[in-house]
Amino acid sequence: MLTGPLPAPPPSFKFGEPTSNRRNAILRTTAGSCPLKGTTTERVSARAARSRPPTVSIATSDSRQPSAREAAKLANVTVTTSAAEAAHTRIEPGILYFGTPVVLLSTVDQAGAPNLAPMSSAFWLGWRGMLGLGAKSKTAQNLMRNRECVLNLPSDALAAAVDRLALTTGSDPVPARKYERGYRHEADKFARAGLTPVTSETVRPPRVAECPVTMEAVVEAVHPLAEDDPKQRGGVLVFEVRVLRVHVHDDVRMPGTDDRIDPDRWRPLIMSFQKLYGLGPQVHPSTLAKIPERLYRGPDIERSRDQSSRANENRFTSGNQR
Repeated sequence: MLTGPLPAPPPSFKFGEPTSNRRNAILRTTAGSCPLKGTTTERVSARAARSRPPTVSIATSDSRQPSAREAAKLANVTVTTSAAEAAHTRIEPGILYFGTPVVLLSTVDQAGAPNLAPMSSAFWLGWRGMLGLGAKSKTAQNLMRNRECVLNLPSDALAAAVDRLALTTGSDPVPARKYERGYRHEADKFARAGLTPVTSETVRPPRVAECPVTMEAVVEAVHPLAEDDPKQRGGVLVFEVRVLRVHVHDDVRMPGTDDRIDPDRWRPLIMSFQKLYGLGPQVHPSTLAKIPERLYRGPDIERSRDQSSRANENRFTSGNQR
């Protein structure tokens, strides 16, 4: 039987306080009041402490007060957290064009006439590209009908030519929403921009001779965007295209290689929040660039070699549209 003074009653607790806090406080109170060493209470407390994982605790009303050094650390954490939270301000921009390459997307209409449209909602994964377009645009209609295009990438030197295509559309009549924004119909976009159409190898839409990079492609799938929202449903389509040919100007190729682009020579035109910019010099060495490009080569490259020169005019029909 244990002897000695009775332990003091445990401190009061607020409703909802974690059970572990109450248990630890009781153990501390009981152990501190008992003069005997090696008591059952102390052994339970030690065994519980060894079994618990290390935690970071902050002093509360029922625990010991932090030392001056600990208090300083806590104060620094509070100040740092507050400063980090204050570094951002919540905003709601109308567009989220944080900077992507401009693409001059060439297609052909139902009469076989070429159309050229500037856009920047595009990105690539391997030899696949994702293109975001308004469903009612002439380019989207052409892609749905013919399933082929050329992605022409202008350099920053072609900014003026690209800007001449702004507020023009191949649709006649001009859609109401575009008309409200100042768009006008333009039948010959190549002439308007002062650019030269050249025959493609595998698709009907022409390439742009002045663009340092051109990619012939076919539509493999069409993905509707914002289908969850009745107000936006059917308004935007994302076209998944597969690249068949890549053509480049020799002055952007990496010397001593057959299939690589020199990023220090290639100066793409960038759109950021509706404004046109060039690409500046490299700002920091890239660890990712140490991976050889050959390790990224996928099966679509081999597949593109099987594509015959000049597309079969009957290859795309309404029956194979996805």
